[in-house]
Amino acid sequence: MRVLFWFRKDLRLEDNSGLSEAIRDADSDVVPFYASEPAVLGREDMAGTRVRFVLDSLAALDDAIRQRGSRLALDHGDAVETVVRAARAAAADAVYWNDEYEPSRIGRDAAVERALRAAGVRVKRFHDRLLVPPGLVVNGDGAPYVTYTPFRHACERVPIGLPQPAPERLAAHPLAEHPLATLERLGFSTGAEHWPGGTRAAHQRLRRFVGGTGAAIGDGLATYAVRRDVLAAPATSRLSADLVFGTLSPRQVAHAALEAAREDPRLGASAEKLVQELRWRDFYAHVLFHFPHVEHRAFRERYAELAWSDDPARLAAWTEGRTGYPVVDAGMRQLRALGWMHNRARMIVASFLTKSLLHDWRHGERHFMRHLVDGDLASNNGGWQWVASTGTDPQPWFRVFNPVLQGRKFDPDAAYVKRWVPELSRVPAAHAHAPWEAPPLELAAAGVTLGADYPHPIVDHRSQRERALRLFQSA
Repeated sequence: MRVLFWFRKDLRLEDNSGLSEAIRDADSDVVPFYASEPAVLGREDMAGTRVRFVLDSLAALDDAIRQRGSRLALDHGDAVETVVRAARAAAADAVYWNDEYEPSRIGRDAAVERALRAAGVRVKRFHDRLLVPPGLVVNGDGAPYVTYTPFRHACERVPIGLPQPAPERLAAHPLAEHPLATLERLGFSTGAEHWPGGTRAAHQRLRRFVGGTGAAIGDGLATYAVRRDVLAAPATSRLSADLVFGTLSPRQVAHAALEAAREDPRLGASAEKLVQELRWRDFYAHVLFHFPHVEHRAFRERYAELAWSDDPARLAAWTEGRTGYPVVDAGMRQLRALGWMHNRARMIVASFLTKSLLHDWRHGERHFMRHLVDGDLASNNGGWQWVASTGTDPQPWFRVFNPVLQGRKFDPDAAYVKRWVPELSRVPAAHAHAPWEAPPLELAAAGVTLGADYPHPIVDHRSQRERALRLFQSA
């Protein structure tokens, strides 16, 4: 039997559930295939930095495949056409793939399966993207979980699968050989720092995080449980893009952390916290799968018609990092520069947009997707609706982040602010999160004139908090 394996957001050979099954079923007579889709690349919120990451990952995947006697077949077009065409050209008896759980992908895959079966080609589909696939855990009423903690407890009873090795060989094939597209040819550009894609770069990031290779003592997993919210600390994994595009599997990440904790029990709390964060990723994917309306609307219907503000000038100030609140501006500038933002900063800037500027969370969600290298519909949507208090298991609507207090708590020496808001680099840390409170002589010594070198706050947080409380109370 010959199998066409359709790569999607699983751009690796190691621990690839569907690929491993294809190798077993077809005795390595497996043709690797990938097709880009105009509907995906044409989205108005597609980020050039994500496209670049995928191109890097495809080049790395093709290199690995060529080392195994084959090559990655490429195509571009509607999936119903490209997959059926590839299956016919490869003389494949079956097409295997790993499922995705976004509403548009579910509909696409159903259409592809119908077309293949009509063409006499068998289809086998697998779960691979999550630690626990949608539908495997339900509450006592048989319904999906909408609260994280009981969801996590239920998932903890499901063993995490062991990572599987990469295949030793793949099939030579007659499919046409097309060169990999370039970012420019696809019509994209990005000014964000290059975030290398591919499994080699992914494993380097994983080793650096788990084992501290190339990092200072005390970084990475060793301090993850206690320092992951410190904005300037190198205590986060930076593996989010690898998980989105499958250059690492969640099982590989979980087992790497748990194995490190077995070797050094002092890492136990951090390893457990990391796995919990992987389960948050699962949770939001389950929510999107079971409640697809959250892609466009609030999960909680009573908040679906909140009377959000519409102030283009304030929205522009937020997107450009010139709100006058340093920690907010630092986060927004980090996003533009790196295509990534620290998770604590994501919560701070999201709260500021929704609870201080009173803007619809969907504006922020789309802006993030236009810039994030790790942009993922489920995680991004879930995070935004959590902060906006419109989603499942949300932050209570009456909890409004104070950006000054958040900055002082999670950036106590103002290192994060001073990196991303360099006009405040000489302001003492005691006033860097609220420069308008600094004595005039101190600002003058730092070379800062508010309103000229750095903006005054565009809103008063205290009064806006009261407006936010009234807005939600009205619903």
